[in-house]
Amino acid sequence: MVSYKELGLSNTKEMFKKAVAGGYAIPAYNFNNMEQMQAIIQACVETKSPVILQVSSGARKYANATLLRYMAQGAVAYAKELGCEIPIALHLDHGDSFELCKDCIDSGFSSVMIDGSHHSFEENIALTKKVVEYAHQHDVTVEGELGVLAGIEDEVVAETSTYTRPEEVEEFVAKTGVDSLAISIGTSHGANKFTPAQCTRNADGILVPPPLRFDILEEIEKRLPGFPIVLHGSSSVPVDKVQTINKFGGSLKDAVGIPEEQLRKASKSAVCKINIDSDGRLAATAAVRQVLAENPGEFDPRKYLGPARDALKELYKAKNINVLGSAGKA
Repeated sequence: MVSYKELGLSNTKEMFKKAVAGGYAIPAYNFNNMEQMQAIIQACVETKSPVILQVSSGARKYANATLLRYMAQGAVAYAKELGCEIPIALHLDHGDSFELCKDCIDSGFSSVMIDGSHHSFEENIALTKKVVEYAHQHDVTVEGELGVLAGIEDEVVAETSTYTRPEEVEEFVAKTGVDSLAISIGTSHGANKFTPAQCTRNADGILVPPPLRFDILEEIEKRLPGFPIVLHGSSSVPVDKVQTINKFGGSLKDAVGIPEEQLRKASKSAVCKINIDSDGRLAATAAVRQVLAENPGEFDPRKYLGPARDALKELYKAKNINVLGSAGKA
């Protein structure tokens, strides 16, 4: 077994405590490869922001569990090399079994999510409690989930959303002992978070999604005062990135995300962790497509992955400063 403390990582306990008190959210950025990790660390060092490096089950299979562990350890050393020792957590995103969560804890993760939201309420409690009991033995923090988000993210697939029921949150937290709770208030996974029929169009013809259910969030805050809340599926799907992808040969139709002003509002509440994955995929893909379209003879991966990394860094810096409010909070 490898402890996350040996790798120089932090769990999310102190991060969330400060975020709730300070009215901002910690960025939780998914990564699968070196360029994504470099961009995340560069952006968070330059903005002096704490950060959660998120790894899905699919990313772990893609990149290899052992390599990911050493990449996270390298991220800590890289941040110091860049001149700022920021708090960095390594988090399992959407763990679906006790076995997977245990394996991640044993391999150096400082935080895990157990997603039992597709089970019955009672089964979700039992599964989450089992993970919490093991994780807390090793000072690892645990995120649970109530409610279901629509969309697709790696192996997580749901056709429809089920809003979190505020009347269930107190019992769930009390019986499981979780450290944070992911809720469903209208965010969604993927780049196509809503159908055109669910949206309206603004004066520029751009799709505008239905607003987040802040009434549900406020009720949950009343029932769990000061408790860390998490939003999944919170990419804003930047129009310029989608347009660049389509301009250079892509085919993204009706891609729409969560407006950044709504995420800004959420980050000032008990929401202290906001997950962003699709925006990074879009920024990187837009950069790669543009380089290869403008330089069709290029075959050096550094020449197109480098610009992708630069685009990612700028995206993450903007999120930390303008959306999450985490800049300067390291």
